[in-house]
Amino acid sequence: MSTRWVSGGVRRTCPGPCTSRLPSSSILATVYGILGGTFDPPHLGHLALAYASLKQLELTEIQFVPAGDPWQKAGLEITDARLRLAMTHLAAAEHARFVVNDAEIHRSGPTYTIDTIAESDGRAVLILGSDAAAGIPTWHRAEELLAAVEIAVVERPGNTIKDVEDAIGKTVLQIAMPSTEVSSTEIRAFVAAGHSPRFLVPDAVADFIAANGLYR
Repeated sequence: MSTRWVSGGVRRTCPGPCTSRLPSSSILATVYGILGGTFDPPHLGHLALAYASLKQLELTEIQFVPAGDPWQKAGLEITDARLRLAMTHLAAAEHARFVVNDAEIHRSGPTYTIDTIAESDGRAVLILGSDAAAGIPTWHRAEELLAAVEIAVVERPGNTIKDVEDAIGKTVLQIAMPSTEVSSTEIRAFVAAGHSPRFLVPDAVADFIAANGLYR
């Protein structure tokens, strides 16, 4: 017997291993995944996580939400929002049910996930790595956010699913996915060293980086 997710505050128990799917009552509703980030640049790891979440959680769509002014990265150099948005559109074009939500790009001041959720319709599933998910209690209006969304987590080194659930006080949906080593930070450094990001990012994103001289 195992337990994996909570819906409406009710812990669900399965006679065998639980799947990561949302409750069957969600099938007739709009249930979308939120995958946020600076996307500087968006890479194949982002797309793999989006696709795994879409299929395993039976979501209506995945919304890529590029951050406008990410408060957690204050003081760090970040590529202009318009360029990051353009790259995110190119990456999202890889699948018909990947869409781009540009609300945070156009919002003035620091951008917070709870504001994006509050402006959206339907049920939201927030997709995060376990490292980021464990830090949710430090986020803006964290309690309100946790009450408003389901949390779906892919495990990353250093933070287990149990670590996340202990940190946020809520059972999460688990996304099964092989470990990917690529990161936007490493890609930027790789390009700055004179290398091509081909096969680390979608081809259209690689072309955009080259055409705009990004990260050189």
